[in-house]
Amino acid sequence: MALSLDVTELTYQQRIDALREEKLRCTREKQTLLGDMDFDDWGQILPPEDQRDYVHVMSPSGIMIRDSIIKGFEVTSNHPSGGFFGPKAVGDNYRALLEHHPVTIDPLSSLAGAYMLNFTSYRRPHWNPDLSYEHLKPVQEQYQLLHGIGGMQHLTPDIAIGLRLGWGGLLDHIRANRASHGPEKEPFYDGLEAVVLGAQNWVQRHAEAARALAETEDNPQRRRNLFEIAEVNAHIVSAPPQTFREACQWLLWYEMIARMYNGSGAVGQLDTLLLDYYEADVAAGCLTDDEAIFHIACMLLRDTMYCQLGGPDRAGRDVTNPVSFLVLEAAHWLKIPANVAIAVGRGTSDALLRRGVEIMLEDKTGIPKFLGVDNTVPDFAKNGYPLEDGRDRKYSGCNWCGIPGREYGMNDLIKINLAVVFDVALHDMLADPTVTPSIDLLEQRFEDHLRRAVATIAQGIDFHIAHMHEVFPELVLDLCCTGPIERGEDASHGGLDYTNIAVDGAGLATTADSFAAIRQRIVDEGRLTWAELLHYLDTNWAGPDGERARLMMKNVPHYGHGGTLADDYAARLSQMYTRLVLEHPTPSGIKMLPGLFSWAYTVKFGEHLGATPNGRHAGDLISHGANPDPGFRKDGAPTAMAAAVAAVQPGYGNTAPLQIELDMSVIDQDNAVEVVSQLIRSHFELGGTQINMNILDKQKVLEAHEDPTRHPDLVVRVTGFSAYFASLSPEFRQMVVNRILADD
Repeated sequence: MALSLDVTELTYQQRIDALREEKLRCTREKQTLLGDMDFDDWGQILPPEDQRDYVHVMSPSGIMIRDSIIKGFEVTSNHPSGGFFGPKAVGDNYRALLEHHPVTIDPLSSLAGAYMLNFTSYRRPHWNPDLSYEHLKPVQEQYQLLHGIGGMQHLTPDIAIGLRLGWGGLLDHIRANRASHGPEKEPFYDGLEAVVLGAQNWVQRHAEAARALAETEDNPQRRRNLFEIAEVNAHIVSAPPQTFREACQWLLWYEMIARMYNGSGAVGQLDTLLLDYYEADVAAGCLTDDEAIFHIACMLLRDTMYCQLGGPDRAGRDVTNPVSFLVLEAAHWLKIPANVAIAVGRGTSDALLRRGVEIMLEDKTGIPKFLGVDNTVPDFAKNGYPLEDGRDRKYSGCNWCGIPGREYGMNDLIKINLAVVFDVALHDMLADPTVTPSIDLLEQRFEDHLRRAVATIAQGIDFHIAHMHEVFPELVLDLCCTGPIERGEDASHGGLDYTNIAVDGAGLATTADSFAAIRQRIVDEGRLTWAELLHYLDTNWAGPDGERARLMMKNVPHYGHGGTLADDYAARLSQMYTRLVLEHPTPSGIKMLPGLFSWAYTVKFGEHLGATPNGRHAGDLISHGANPDPGFRKDGAPTAMAAAVAAVQPGYGNTAPLQIELDMSVIDQDNAVEVVSQLIRSHFELGGTQINMNILDKQKVLEAHEDPTRHPDLVVRVTGFSAYFASLSPEFRQMVVNRILADD
């Protein structure tokens, strides 16, 4: 039965239930009008029907999407290409978009606002064509590199700066620092100021709209809530937030403005950001825990913000506090996609971990995820940084962390598909008439090609750092960082204290299993010749003989089984990759941090790769991140997978997450919390860095895969991100299904 909204008073949970139903309605509308959404479940809603149009664009994460735009709004170009480049043009256009953006007030929510647009969908072209990197493209294309040039927003802001200053204080800070710099910095400060003025306009219009709605509202509860929304937003137009509700509202505005600007979802340590406001309001007797949970839930409803709970402060003390548990409960009340992570280590809260596992078992939404801080902290210090800096880093994205407001990282943007490098090396060796093919020569050719790929990535990083600030600077994130406003430099151009560029390897299992299959079937057993292998790969295992050969190669013991050739190759390849990434910084001296993660490119990387010696067909998925391939052993033992991924960690502060699916039907219900908690702790004790976990009802997932409309509210952790299963393309749904069927 639908909830009547005409009753005098609704409980917080009733309001959450109604808000969730409205989100599902908006999601179904997006599924119908925008199509597949193989990315984070952003809180974006569509513009009013009479105001919207559609475009096909490249998303901030580098995949093509269909997106909505506002009819009639046009950006102002400052370049013959029709694009707009540089801080002043970018800031002015973004201010105009914010001032044009419709107002959204839901009388059931305690917080105002929702975002409808992506600024990047108005950027055509994305890169200034005057700044050419044609000299890098042949090698980038040869290895199908995700080079990161033009990549945005994968750094962690220090939102505490914004909460402390408010929009008015940020504006004053910009103007004060403008005065201490010369005219060459004027465009940068113009851009920053434009963003703040646009934000203030958007907030002010919501305050006015909420007051106007309150004056005509008959329902006492909704009327009171609307007046409160108006007062909260009128106050934070210029002043910093003073109450818990105001802090949640300010943080939500910043998050929506950052998300809309260039896709940023990074929040960092949410529980400590809100703690002082919580304690002050509780002490004053004006905030209950249920009300606090409701405000947090209203915030999470509008964006799947990436946030950390618990973990060490700079001195190593665990920061778990009452707000940590309130954030978990907010996600539990909502049961929608979210990206909440719990830090797990020797000194962290057992109670927080236990409650997180309880929620995961009950809700089956893949929330929360888990962070191995005992490993990521000292690993980062191995780059020559103090241990305290490693503790400062906070979870902020699919697989990554960053020092809030102080570290530029381009995390999760740059990727090398090891399987493509292997394919190039194999064909290179077999096309060379001057050599006799061998497994040792293949490994040497692979290392040579991988070194060349890494060197090209390094050159691309320097090119990006040299030019990104004059193409599309990080204006929104600059506001909440230490350095850009003070130095007059964008975060991408030396504005922050640290620049550490994450470089991820993908396709580890595909490559390791291929090496092992060649070693066993061609070198040790002589079952195939090198020429026969090349023929079968180039013909995609065509014909009966090809299929027999494919199955023979496929059935070599895989990485993850334990004690196999493939396990040995996986460890060696990870070590080789780590060494080559660390061997030299970029030509300008920037450090690169190796990791193993493929994100959504598990599908995309496979689409453009031919058949591989592990029995994979051309176009099929590559292996997921650091995981063994599905079916790596008949029992699909979670402990074996956890041990395998722990054994291939690069170990320098970037991660190699474990992606794991557990079917509730095979978990001991009486001891489930202890079993899952121990699996988490065991992986981290072995050296793991991050866990993306789904606890699923297998039958429900299979039903939803066959007909997504049967379970429209099914939420899964696809990889580092969380989404409605029904929003995913058939290929992405199949990727999840492959993982849960791997032990059949």
